[in-house]
Amino acid sequence: MAGLVLKQLSDFGDFSHGKELTEILSLNNNEQINSVRMSPDGRHIHVVLRKPKVSLVTFDKYERPQLAPNQKKLDLCVNVPIVDIFYLEHHGGSSSGAAVVAVVYESGKVEFWKFQECKSGWHLLQTSQLCNSPRAKVVSVCACSNLIIWCEERPPSESSPVLSATRNKLRYCVCRRDFEVNETAVSLGGVKIALHNNPDFTVVSSGEYVHLLPDLKSKPLLNISKFFLSWSPRYDSFTVSTTCKNTPLKKLSAKESDFMKLVIDCLGYLSPLEPPEICSFSPTACGGLLLLLSTGWLCLLQKDGVLRQVYKLEDNCLVNYSTHTSLGMYEDTLVLIMGQNLHLIDLNCGTGLEKIVLMSEALLYTNRADMCTPHLLSETGLFVVVSRGADSRDCSFRIKSPGLSTVESIHPGALLVEAVFEEACKYYQQRSLSSTPLTVDSLKKGGRFQAPISLASILFSYLSADKLMGSLEAELKALVSLEEVKGTLVRGSVKEVEAVCESLVEKEVLRLLSSPELDKEALLYLNSIFSVFPSEGWKAAQSALQLHYNGEGFLSSRAPPDVWKTVLSAAALPVFELLCRSVFHFQPSWLPTFLELAQKEQGSTGLGLGLAASSWSFSSGRGGDCNERNVPLYKRALCLLSSLNPDRDQQQDLEVELLLVSGRPNAILQALRILMSKKQWYRVTQVAQKCCKQSPLLNKEIFTILLCEVAHHRDLDPYLDLLWTLCPEDFTVTTILNLVLKNLPSPNTPSHSSSFLVTVGLLKPLLRKVLQRETKPSQRYVDILQSPSFPPPALPRQPTEQSGMLVGQIVTHTGTLLLA
Repeated sequence: MAGLVLKQLSDFGDFSHGKELTEILSLNNNEQINSVRMSPDGRHIHVVLRKPKVSLVTFDKYERPQLAPNQKKLDLCVNVPIVDIFYLEHHGGSSSGAAVVAVVYESGKVEFWKFQECKSGWHLLQTSQLCNSPRAKVVSVCACSNLIIWCEERPPSESSPVLSATRNKLRYCVCRRDFEVNETAVSLGGVKIALHNNPDFTVVSSGEYVHLLPDLKSKPLLNISKFFLSWSPRYDSFTVSTTCKNTPLKKLSAKESDFMKLVIDCLGYLSPLEPPEICSFSPTACGGLLLLLSTGWLCLLQKDGVLRQVYKLEDNCLVNYSTHTSLGMYEDTLVLIMGQNLHLIDLNCGTGLEKIVLMSEALLYTNRADMCTPHLLSETGLFVVVSRGADSRDCSFRIKSPGLSTVESIHPGALLVEAVFEEACKYYQQRSLSSTPLTVDSLKKGGRFQAPISLASILFSYLSADKLMGSLEAELKALVSLEEVKGTLVRGSVKEVEAVCESLVEKEVLRLLSSPELDKEALLYLNSIFSVFPSEGWKAAQSALQLHYNGEGFLSSRAPPDVWKTVLSAAALPVFELLCRSVFHFQPSWLPTFLELAQKEQGSTGLGLGLAASSWSFSSGRGGDCNERNVPLYKRALCLLSSLNPDRDQQQDLEVELLLVSGRPNAILQALRILMSKKQWYRVTQVAQKCCKQSPLLNKEIFTILLCEVAHHRDLDPYLDLLWTLCPEDFTVTTILNLVLKNLPSPNTPSHSSSFLVTVGLLKPLLRKVLQRETKPSQRYVDILQSPSFPPPALPRQPTEQSGMLVGQIVTHTGTLLLA
């Protein structure tokens, strides 16, 4: 943008009463002029005056000047202050000559005026009342899409006690009303309160967002003035931000409309801080906001709440409220008018492009017909910034740069070198013990700091040889790709945005899981990805681990060992638990097979050496104590499952599967007990048949538990043939009968003796099998083996105190060994 000049578009001679407009603007007195507003098409200029009396004066540019003398002007002289004027979108699709403007008064009254050049000029459509309360006082107002949004002050009730200083500052509320512009009227919806009990806010509309900025002129409470809000009526959400932090403090739903509840948890964080004040602002077309801070920084508040520092004014440029400022953004160029200096700034790199010294103060405005070009309004007319090649004979402003007769065109290499020295100044100044400020000139001439000089020389040489562009090609391609993604997110359809998000999440998850080591920040970032994009995160995890489910309960993975090492590592925010949570949310039936796969990968040959000394390897002994960083995977999965609060039956089913998949004896026995408590006997026998093959010791434990159950009840009778096949090789008849005897129902129960007889009768096939295994069967068991296939009828009931004697008699009858 080198070589720019100002070209005059109008000297106000083509506006009605142009001389009066020039006289008003030449007053250059903020005490007399309240505000100046320009219509989107540049044909109407509205000036709100404070003195000598409150009034609104409008100056119009006619396409057919001969009609001007007969047209009615929009000039108002009132007793109530005018808060603001703004244009409304006309949804009727009429011609550009049908402009509708709203004039809002402090009392809440609003007048809707319409301009029609072919008829009578300006005429009043209707008068309405914005506020519900006649005592309300409007302090700021704007239009956003089809909404009129304002901040009003509500005086305390006469019956209420005297408010404290704090409550007295929080007597405002932010309200909204829908509107629709028709040919003959403006339809208004009902009043809705968006925020209440808030301080005096200036409402600023930008795209689909409304920014609520503290009005520092009203001397708000110290802590309250340290932050501002961004409100999205479309998404019904608030963002709380501050000028000393480049990311939002919090984002939350707008369902909570009490101001103090929104910000109460931010006050403690902000109390020791002193954020710079907002001295000037201007909305952008994309929902953002340009902010000029008291520190001299020009910042861009993006619609996502990120505050980006763009440009720092010279140290001798003091910014305060008395300084005349005007801001504007035109594509990739920021324009700042400060006093009589016009700054052109590159938005992408934050570099000052040109500086133009003006003859008088001016205001920036946007012309709807040419929104990419800066337009200016001054006391001598309307101007536009053009290239030097354009005709500039009518320019009323003097263009100069310090020490030069024309604006200096700076070489990109020189800009880069200058940026190196500016950053070096900041770096060395922070580490210097001297109070003497470092400057770019002192770095260049002093010779004490060789690093920035060397770097500047290298960069300049690279630029001269066109080598820097080649070395930065990969980074530049990444930046271009990023810009394309951002463009898709802004302009794309819902499906396109979803596809972009899914692709980005997949790349980020793969990048993080492929990292040799994840630090705490990376783990937090990975957790945030799964929190914000749960569905996309789950798909990305399947892709990164290359999971394949064959539909028959088998899950496989082709991911390299390094990825699994990252997944299975123990950390403050472990990845394994994060993936288990995602599996449970989207495919709960996969959780046991995922645990089985993780255990397989943990013990695989490829990870053997690394896992031997790893903090996430298995504990050495069965049932051994595991320290915090040496917890088996199945216990980590069980701990996560209990925290997810699933359905009780679903939780128990998954617990059983996880315990069985672990392959650990204690876990398998715990799973059996859960199944027995649920009386799922068929499942019990299936698990027993499968797990008894793992080891003789586990076989003995399982058979003992089931044999005790047989002695207690008859629920396992249909499965006895299967159970007898599980009898350990070292079990003898004595062992079996002793176990049965010890686990019979209490001797005090009347059915004790009959239960024993039934149990002994059912044990006959098992006892015959065990006796056949012995090389020399003992004749002492003949009584048992020759007993009837079915137990004899139950004996007559005896008194409870005699039940022990009855059992002894039965045992003597069945074999003397039972009494041994």
